[in-house]
Amino acid sequence: MTPDQHGYLSHRQILVVMGGLITGMFLAALDQSIVATALPRITSELGGLEHLSWVVTAYLLTSTASTPLWGKISDLYGRRPMFQIAILVFLAGSLLAGFSSSMEQLIGSRALQGMGGGGLMALAMATIGDVVPPRERPRYQGYIAATFGTSSVLGPVLGGFFAEGPGWEWIFFINIPIGLVALVVTTSALKMQHVRREHTIDYLGASVIVASVSSLLLYTAWAGPEQGWGSGIGLALLIGGLLLVAVFVLVELRAAEPIIPMRMFRNSIFSVANSFGFLIGAAMFGVMVFIPVYLQIVKGMSPTESGLGMVPMLVGLFTTSIGGGRVMARTGRYKWYPTIGATLVIVAILLLSSLETDTPYWFAGLSMFVMGAGLGFTMQVLVIAVQNSVSRTEIGVATSSVQFFRQMGGSFGAALFGAVLSSRLGVHLAEAAAGAPRGALPEEGLGDVANDVEAIQALPEPARSLVTGAFSDAMSEMFLVALPIVAVALVIGLFLKELPLASREDAQPVRDEVPAPDLA
Repeated sequence: MTPDQHGYLSHRQILVVMGGLITGMFLAALDQSIVATALPRITSELGGLEHLSWVVTAYLLTSTASTPLWGKISDLYGRRPMFQIAILVFLAGSLLAGFSSSMEQLIGSRALQGMGGGGLMALAMATIGDVVPPRERPRYQGYIAATFGTSSVLGPVLGGFFAEGPGWEWIFFINIPIGLVALVVTTSALKMQHVRREHTIDYLGASVIVASVSSLLLYTAWAGPEQGWGSGIGLALLIGGLLLVAVFVLVELRAAEPIIPMRMFRNSIFSVANSFGFLIGAAMFGVMVFIPVYLQIVKGMSPTESGLGMVPMLVGLFTTSIGGGRVMARTGRYKWYPTIGATLVIVAILLLSSLETDTPYWFAGLSMFVMGAGLGFTMQVLVIAVQNSVSRTEIGVATSSVQFFRQMGGSFGAALFGAVLSSRLGVHLAEAAAGAPRGALPEEGLGDVANDVEAIQALPEPARSLVTGAFSDAMSEMFLVALPIVAVALVIGLFLKELPLASREDAQPVRDEVPAPDLA
């Protein structure tokens, strides 16, 4: 498939290429949700219960830290070869994970998987920016939203199925045929013009950003929850990470080919979109991670049922992504979409905070639908706005930056919400235990039982109602923590400047590409 003089493909060609790109994105998105439901079975076979959280943390750490590196390198060497390398790295990690015989080996394999996963997400969206003109990109954002939404629903379902049936190893082996399809499609269909230029690689900047992100994520995902937020090792990671951020800025200001050019932050669209993305990512991941907890513990659903129970969120995501994308493609306008999306997310959070033990599922489903509708108005709009505001030679680093800030926000959001839930749950469990009739509670108390979903579901009445009631109250307070975060995002979104989306005819030929104007 040969692009036109501007480097863009026809609609028919785009659909073929999207198949390969979305397959790669699906791999990375699925692995963020499929593992969690199988962790109990994995630890029972491999042992190492104390390392349980690292199976998730290792993937999160390397995928987030590597995201901006993939974007920059693809700007220098071309999108297709880097995307294919990311697939191969991800598949190598998947094979090693499936054949793991110890928790240590599995954690290392997950780290390798994450390195590839960070590239799959960022490079797929950057490639779409290469082959689809800005004015037409909203038409295709529904496919991307479908990828994220479907993976969030299928992940828990498939994770539970493989753990209970063929074996947890197939959680990783299933990636192989999917990845090979993505490789075949991108090899045969994705032919892009790449203008080679003299360049140098910013090895120092790459090292500093990886160290900085690693320190901050280790604080939020490991040291804070397990060692204590004010512990010595936790504070050392936090302070070290923040200092490395300052060092990274200084390094990038002097670098010839910076990983993230600091001048991009003078582009107000880039700065506002990434600030908004960080905050909405914190709320989005924080809420989405814990909705299945409510469905499983409070409503008594199995992991598979809870995955299917989140279908209303997927429907909401589809509805606004596809509908909003069509309107955006027709008008070329996007300014008010993040504002509308943030408003809907606030409404959804208020609805979710009112969930109780006896709340009917239809109300929970309505809350999830509104949440999905709000996210559908924000997720891909930010990417399109940023891509439209930068030179096509910098689409890779611009797109990966959006993904990077959203993932960082999600990491901090999940950690914050987890800390709030744990703290408030302890208070409500103590209140429930104090008011319980004599002999109503298990001998070990409620604290230990509250950490095991199956144990909670097996509790006799009235102990089970006491625990689920405590969870319901704690989660209501946890959801409310997201309100000020989204409110700040809403205010920031009001400052998003609008640069009308360029059409196919407006674009310059690739060889004549010049830097985008400063939109400060």
